[in-house]
Amino acid sequence: MFDEIMEKFEGSPSQQAVIRLLLERGFSVSDEGRVVSGGIEIPNTGIAREIDVDRRVVDSTTDAILEDGELRRIFQNISQVPSLMDLAPVLDLTVLSIEVDDPDAEGIVATVTGVVADRGVSIRQTISEDPEFTDEPRLYLVTDQDIPGSLITELRDLPFVRSIELQ
Repeated sequence: MFDEIMEKFEGSPSQQAVIRLLLERGFSVSDEGRVVSGGIEIPNTGIAREIDVDRRVVDSTTDAILEDGELRRIFQNISQVPSLMDLAPVLDLTVLSIEVDDPDAEGIVATVTGVVADRGVSIRQTISEDPEFTDEPRLYLVTDQDIPGSLITELRDLPFVRSIELQ
């Protein structure tokens, strides 16, 4: 789906940058063509400054989104999910990051969370990056306790795991 969205803007790398930012941040586009997060409007100048494009590029991108029925449905229904990962050091949480060989394979999240749960480690949050939105998707687990070395070894030995990092 990500590739299909980006193809609609293939003639404009600047508009693709706007689309990428909207998707990464979970920003929506209102009926008026404004970029919003929930009910809060994000000024187009701020969006433009963040990705180093002219404000008019943001305007033309939101106009194109509203003119395309499929894009309109996507960008009027996207929402942001709060992440504990950035707060982990402040809240004394542990973040386990797992990279896998084939992110499209079935059962990755179920297997990993099952192994963790079987060891009595409570998971506060699980974030699985979508393979369509990132080149190297990862699975993140946020826990409120230290992860024993033996559990890390057990996870590393799963056949689909490429690498593991603690943050």
